[in-house]
Amino acid sequence: MRQPILVIGAGGHARACIDVIEEHGGYQIAGLVGLPGEVGSRILGFPVLGSDGDIPSLSSKIGAAIIAVGQIKSPDLRIRLFGQLEQLGCRIPSIISPRAHVSRHAQVGAGTIVMHGAIINAAAAVGRNCIINSMALVEHDVTIEDHCHIATSAAVNSGVWVGAGSFVGSGVTVRQLSKLGERCVIGMGQCVLKDCAPGTWLPSTAGAR
Repeated sequence: MRQPILVIGAGGHARACIDVIEEHGGYQIAGLVGLPGEVGSRILGFPVLGSDGDIPSLSSKIGAAIIAVGQIKSPDLRIRLFGQLEQLGCRIPSIISPRAHVSRHAQVGAGTIVMHGAIINAAAAVGRNCIINSMALVEHDVTIEDHCHIATSAAVNSGVWVGAGSFVGSGVTVRQLSKLGERCVIGMGQCVLKDCAPGTWLPSTAGAR
């Protein structure tokens, strides 16, 4: 029997998460949490049951939840929601697409979603409440701390360390053994060849060094 789950978020990323959850097959989506004006609408056939103020009652009733809010410039909303769910005692599972590859020798933390076509190789460790987006590559011996987003088709090469709350944009390549400090934002198409200090912001410039 599939377990009920609450999807927190009702935007574009939530739609992609719904597709992963449906293909995963282990959970039945009970409904979504959206903006107040979205309550009562349906997203891909699933009802928006409430807004942020309804999270305590909905999570208590449903029992499990996944955060399906996107993250680019700041991880703060996802961090706040994750902390709230933890305080409420809600179960926050990791969800891995059946069309992703996650090595049995890798670790994936609670609340992390691994999207279609992503690869997480041996001895990699991905923290809690992360997004490993479609076609992203997390190579062997990589460490990705909590609340990070590795975006579509990004390549995080072997031995890289990514600090908590960081965003690695679409098509980014990170050189092996590099270190990205906490809350870095690496824009689309960047090629990271050296360590980045905490809070580094690299604009979306394809091929930039």
